[in-house]
Amino acid sequence: MGAVMRAVLPGWMQSRLEDRLPKWIDAAWWKDEAELIDLAPGAQIGWFDMHIKPPALNALSKARDLEWLNSAYAGVDWMPLADLKARDIKLTCGSGLAAGQVAEFAVMSMVAFARGYREFVRAGDRREWLKRPPASREVAGSRALILGYGSIGQAAARMLRAFDVECVPVRSTAGEAVLGPDEWRGRLGEFDWIVLTLPATPETIGMIGAAEIAAMKSNAVVVNFGRAEVLNQPMLVEALENEAIGGAILDLTTPEPLPSDHRLWSLENVRITMHLCGVPNKSSRARAAQRFLDNCERFRTGQQLEGQVDLDRGY
Repeated sequence: MGAVMRAVLPGWMQSRLEDRLPKWIDAAWWKDEAELIDLAPGAQIGWFDMHIKPPALNALSKARDLEWLNSAYAGVDWMPLADLKARDIKLTCGSGLAAGQVAEFAVMSMVAFARGYREFVRAGDRREWLKRPPASREVAGSRALILGYGSIGQAAARMLRAFDVECVPVRSTAGEAVLGPDEWRGRLGEFDWIVLTLPATPETIGMIGAAEIAAMKSNAVVVNFGRAEVLNQPMLVEALENEAIGGAILDLTTPEPLPSDHRLWSLENVRITMHLCGVPNKSSRARAAQRFLDNCERFRTGQQLEGQVDLDRGY
């Protein structure tokens, strides 16, 4: 590794990083797509996050000297992982940086669904005084299956337990109050909430399909704050339309944005949070900046990076 390395970094991180970068990093800051594409060929360290992915991928293809690619996004399934591996590029992601805020969104949505909070808001907009509560379902005493027990799943379970929800995670090995990968399908009918916080990998895509939905309780609610591809969305829509299950809370849909005439919008038992739960905020950006700075020293000394992605597993 040379004495000085060129880093191409996002302008929205400049105020948090510029005065704190180690002296061996020569930083260039991009503020838009054109600047990113122009600067990418010189990058040895890159941070190319853009909400619209094609420009970021274009920059990545031009960054032929890249050794380390950093991202504040937890999900990296949109990246060419095989190509990164072939080019011997280290990839770090934002796993855990927004876990709390995503979990808050999920739990907020679950409590609001159970208590019929949307109907209070609608009645308030109409200036109508309701004479009875719109829903009698209680969160306390319910059971949640947590599929995907990483930082988001763990944070959600911690918050749900405060509401007296029994949370049962799925992990690679079974144990007390834990289901193994070969057990959860046979137990789906025991749970009121099916909480998904899974990455999109070859093993998880389509994991919740027609058979899994049919095995759920008639009042079960599917809660997806992981990846849309984990769910067979057409099968889910059919079950929701037939009221075969209780409902769905979806932060992710296919496609995005969801067209205004899509059937999901018309279903009263569906809540859609528009893939907004993990949008960076002041706190998560501060955490992302600190992780990048910490990883600079690890990268320089050849240590394992925090948030480093296993390019074979995809997370």
